[in-house]
Amino acid sequence: MPADAQGSEAAAGQPFRDDEERLRIDGIAMVRLLGPQDRLLTTIQREHPGVEVHVRGNEITIRGDADDRLRVRRLIEELLELVRAGQDPTPTEVRSSARMLEADPNAKPSELLGQVIVSARGRTIRPKTEGQRQYVDAIDENTIVFGIGPAGTGKTYLAMAKAVQALQRKEVNRIILTRPAVEAGERLGFLPGTLTDKIDPYLRPLYDALNEMMDPEMVPKLLAAGTVEVAPLAYMRGRTLNDSFVVLDEAQNTTPEQMKMFLTRLGFGSKMVVTGDVTQVDLPGGASGLRLVTRILDQVDDIHFARLTSDDVVRHSLVGRIVDAYTEYDQRAQAQRFERDQAREFANRAERRGAAPRDHLPRKSK
Repeated sequence: MPADAQGSEAAAGQPFRDDEERLRIDGIAMVRLLGPQDRLLTTIQREHPGVEVHVRGNEITIRGDADDRLRVRRLIEELLELVRAGQDPTPTEVRSSARMLEADPNAKPSELLGQVIVSARGRTIRPKTEGQRQYVDAIDENTIVFGIGPAGTGKTYLAMAKAVQALQRKEVNRIILTRPAVEAGERLGFLPGTLTDKIDPYLRPLYDALNEMMDPEMVPKLLAAGTVEVAPLAYMRGRTLNDSFVVLDEAQNTTPEQMKMFLTRLGFGSKMVVTGDVTQVDLPGGASGLRLVTRILDQVDDIHFARLTSDDVVRHSLVGRIVDAYTEYDQRAQAQRFERDQAREFANRAERRGAAPRDHLPRKSK
């Protein structure tokens, strides 16, 4: 849809060539739209390599075929909507918006990216990809949600933001954040300090996220009052957690017994979010509770499994490519293991029949 038909500041100018159109941007500082050193413009160009985008003053010229020009125009319009709403788009949001528009030209990325969960210290926390939006919506709609995905997809950060939001709205009385201390046995004993000092390094990422989402002066008071609790998973045993928003992080490092213990702590008026990456299991041996629970509870009502992918990575763009490279490597390795297992099984069957493994081959005639 043309920008002027939407009441946007972008008004189409008359193209000088058949493959060109121009957008005039009024009322918006171009640095907010294009970013420092035009880094957002560079991102737009990378996402649409078949299109040339040039800027002179407050006029943007788009050159390319009609379909590509339309996609770039829609992307710029959506970025304008974000700027008008008081947000400064980032390269990650440009990439996410471009992917959404590629999948659905009528999508509204500005509405997705404008869905603020928590505002704190001059910054807003909100979903930045379609997968993240579905994850956040699932937390609103279900009692227990599993957020499963690779590093950088925001699964823990968004879960904690939803916990803070629920507390601020008085939907719950407390927040409980927990994660397994994989080395909670002998090795912790060699660390200096009290038990709290020994466990603290495992819980530090949760404290850091809390301080980003809340007034740092309030966090110690909430911790002291028990309104916010950060504790290792072992401290959950024997408890019933009522009126609480409970987040279990690094769940891939729980045993099946620990996962069952944690889930059965659920009390009235509570929500649980379980996050983890099944490709990063650090357990010294045995099955991961997170892997097992996906098979046990996948069809249970009011439990949702949100599976995030490299498309939902909101860290440096290189992180997504790293995740994809490791996934491809793991798939190749798994295929090779399968082939070896099949060959071994064939050899074992041949031996059980009392024949050598090569006896199935036709004999050469003399």
